[in-house]
Amino acid sequence: MIKTEHLGKTFAGRKKSPPVAAVKDLNIEVAEGEVFGFLGPNGAGKTTTVRMLTTLIGPSEGKAWVCGYQVGKTDQEIRRRVGILTETPGMYDRLSAEYNLMFYAKLNKVPDPAGQVEKYLRMLGLWERRLDEVGSFSKGMRQKLAIARALLHEPKLLFLDEPTSGLDPEAAKLVRDFIEELKLEGRTIFICTHNLDEADRLCQRIAIFKTSLITEDSPENLRKRLYGRTSVFHLQEVQPAWAEKVKAFDFAREVQVVENKLVVRLDNPEGQNPVIIRSLVEAGASIQFVGEMRHSLEDIYLQLIHNGDETPGGKNG
Repeated sequence: MIKTEHLGKTFAGRKKSPPVAAVKDLNIEVAEGEVFGFLGPNGAGKTTTVRMLTTLIGPSEGKAWVCGYQVGKTDQEIRRRVGILTETPGMYDRLSAEYNLMFYAKLNKVPDPAGQVEKYLRMLGLWERRLDEVGSFSKGMRQKLAIARALLHEPKLLFLDEPTSGLDPEAAKLVRDFIEELKLEGRTIFICTHNLDEADRLCQRIAIFKTSLITEDSPENLRKRLYGRTSVFHLQEVQPAWAEKVKAFDFAREVQVVENKLVVRLDNPEGQNPVIIRSLVEAGASIQFVGEMRHSLEDIYLQLIHNGDETPGGKNG
């Protein structure tokens, strides 16, 4: 659905300043039906990448294909097949929500424009406000309207740039739930977001990006790659001998005592936890329960943005 080969974009510097590379040597692939997260700090080049892939600007180097068409050669075909929600979507404030969408539906030659407008206004809970001027809408309502606009022509591929930025929790949840619905429909969705919890929940794979690609994988695989897996054995009390007993196992990569807990890094908790449990019980430990420490996507993101794709030495999180 999306493929880039050494894609890059350089902008001319101001006055006598040197050119600025916004995107360098980007190589990614996004499969049909995948929800792909594109994460990075402000100024990393995420929006520039989306603009290139949606043919709003041309690349300075490299190639890209979207929906089977090459950027720069078949741009009109790409535009017919993609929808885009920009971070600051523009609407005609003095026109009604319904008229705004009708205008864009006719501009894009949408079959049955009235039917499509009604469909998405109802889906996004805006039908009762369809005749109100958009200028009277809250930011959340405007964002939902912009999503409806991006979907009117039923695109195969949807680009969402910060879809819940600045929304209150209720509006953000509605947008996330709607993205989940689109995901179940098999749509391909490319999301740029600063909301790492949102990316963790919605995206099958993520790319972490800072002008150039740092890494890409599923959130779960990144956790395993960077941190391994960490089991937490909650005990009634911890005796030093019990920690030493666990450290003696070759598969225990690291063992820490934290209050009444043994925190153990393992490669295969499903197979190795029972061995540790039996050993502790035989030694007289009273085990209350066993859990697994789950590193947040924020941990992964900050590690990679600041240190690159490295495994943190001796870190349990």
